[in-house]
Order: sequence, then structure tokens, then C-alpha cells
Amino acid sequence: MKRRTILAGAIALGLATPAFAEDPLKVGFVYVGPIGDGGWTFQHDQGRLAVEEAFGDKVETIYQESVPEGADAERVITQMALQGADIIFTTSFGYMDATNAVAAKFPDVKFEHATGFKREHPNVSTYDARFYEGRAVIGHIAGNMTETNKIGYIASFPIPEVIQGINSAYLHAAKVNPDVEMVVSWVYTWFDPAKEADAARAMIDQGVDVIMQHTDSTAPQAAAAEANENGGRVFTFGQASDMSAFAPVPRVASIIDDWSPYYIKRVGELMDGTYEQTASWGGMPEGEVVIGEITDAVPAEVKAEALAMVEAITAGEYHPFTGPINKQDGTAWLADGEVADDGALATMDFYVEGISGDIPN
Repeated sequence: MKRRTILAGAIALGLATPAFAEDPLKVGFVYVGPIGDGGWTFQHDQGRLAVEEAFGDKVETIYQESVPEGADAERVITQMALQGADIIFTTSFGYMDATNAVAAKFPDVKFEHATGFKREHPNVSTYDARFYEGRAVIGHIAGNMTETNKIGYIASFPIPEVIQGINSAYLHAAKVNPDVEMVVSWVYTWFDPAKEADAARAMIDQGVDVIMQHTDSTAPQAAAAEANENGGRVFTFGQASDMSAFAPVPRVASIIDDWSPYYIKRVGELMDGTYEQTASWGGMPEGEVVIGEITDAVPAEVKAEALAMVEAITAGEYHPFTGPINKQDGTAWLADGEVADDGALATMDFYVEGISGDIPN
């Protein structure tokens, strides 16, 4: 941390040792979407506000929203470092290379990259959340709620994080409904309301009546609400944030990403001198993955089962990827009772048995 010298009083009083006042820690955040997206970026910004609340005038936070992945990201991260940021959180997978490139130029600044895996310099840490835990819960609800036996998943990019979610949701839907079919739509964006809405409408036209998403806007919720107003029966789940404006239907539950515990912890460690390079992957036990209110549109028995799963995952008594599980081609992946390790999950590049279609390259 930086200090500024208060010289005037010391000189006037003839003091041999000047007094020092500690500058606030400057904490930067780089966002891929607008803070009002109602989803991913909104939740990261809630974490920023939690840091301000926790530390008061000991911190100063700065942020830049709607930063495209690529060259623009490197420029923005560099500018934050030049502005005197002590620690910078870059909150999208596509910022990975840019984060490491800037970190090489600013060894005294700490960099934290969300959902990535590259830590090419000692001042770069990574952090992620076990979203697949939440997908298991909503998959269970989806398998019970569908009447057409068609559930949909709006997918962003074909990276392990997203593939984990698709597989977890399907596995738990199929456990309660062996006839269920999953329709996956790859939209190649984190935040594009128009594309997300089009994907949701296309699914509804195909007979999908439960929609999940790994994209950031509320557009799929709005598309489902529109369909219901026209006589449809479509259910959705809030993504990243609660999206409760669409409750009690179409949104019947949600996966909430709560980054506040992690942000407060890391800023606190930097303040007290215990900060170290890490690769964090928290989930329900750490309070980073939360299931939002399950509405009364979900039958009481199904709600109770979903909440029991949350309790079991939180207590470490259940892992969503517990065998027997086969890959899409029928080959064995996990034996009966075997639990997937983090290495296997972090490199997941296949669908599980029962999902149709191919994962794009």
C-alpha cells in the first residue's frame, strides 16, 4: 500500500520524524457487461459494493463496465494499473490473456482473474465458483416441471465451466425424468439480449417448456413471459442474480453468484499482509453459489427435494458428478460411487450420455 507524507505540520513543529497517513487501498473491477444487466456483471458489482461497506474509507473502488474481451480489455486493465490500483479483479473468462499480459508490466499490482486458469506471474491469482452445484438443483426442478419432456439450455461459449453446467443440469433432470431431452443452443456471447431472446423463442417453438441459461441478460425470462401471456407454459431460472422481477413465473428459482465473501476476503488479506497467490474454486459451502427463492409454482415435494440437495452439497455429503456416469458415446467416465476430481472437471470437453448434438470447437 502507498503512503503520503504529511510534511507541513512536521516542519512547522520541527519534528524529526514526519507523520504518515495511510492512503486507501485502491480496488479495481473490469466488467464484461453493464452493471445493470441484472445478471453476471450486476452480481460482481454487488461484490464491489460489499467491499466498500466492509472496509469504509480504507478502500477506494473503481470500475469499468462493458469492456469487450480482447485488446480493449488489455487497454482498460493497463489504465487501471496506471491510475494506481493496488488490486484489479477482471471478471470474465476472455480477459485471461490480457490480465496476464498487464500483470507482467506491473509486478507490484495484484491481479485476480475470474473463471480462468492461467497464473503466468506471481501477482496473478484466479477464482471461480462451482456453478455446476447450482445447475444440479435447477436440473432436478426442470426434470420435474417439464410436461413436454424438452428442456433447453442457452449456452455462451464451449468452455469447461459451461459444459459442466449443461451436463450437471441434464444428469439431474434425467434422474427424475428418464424421458427428458435437452436442447442446447450456443449463442457465442455472454451478454446480448437480442441473441438470447431469439434463442429462447426458438426453443419454445421446438416445444421446450423449461429454459436454463449461461448468459447474462434477462431476455430469456422476458421471452418466456411473453410466451406465457400468449397461452404458453414455460418456466425459467434466474442466472447469476435472482432475476426476481420475473417471479413467481416464468422464473421459478435462480442461481445466484455471491462474490462478496471472496472479494472481502482477498481485499482484507492484502490489507493485513496475508495475501498470497491462489487458485480459488468455491461453491455452496463457501456461500458463493446460492439458490434463490423457489416459488410456489414448484410443487412442495419437488421444492423440498431441491432444498435437501442444497443442504447435502453444502455439507459435503453429495457431489453432483458422482458415478456411474458415461460419456456421450457410451464409454464409462465415472464408476458407481466414483466422484469426479477437480482436474477432470476443469478440463471437461464432452457431453454426458443422453445429450444429443456436438460441442462446437
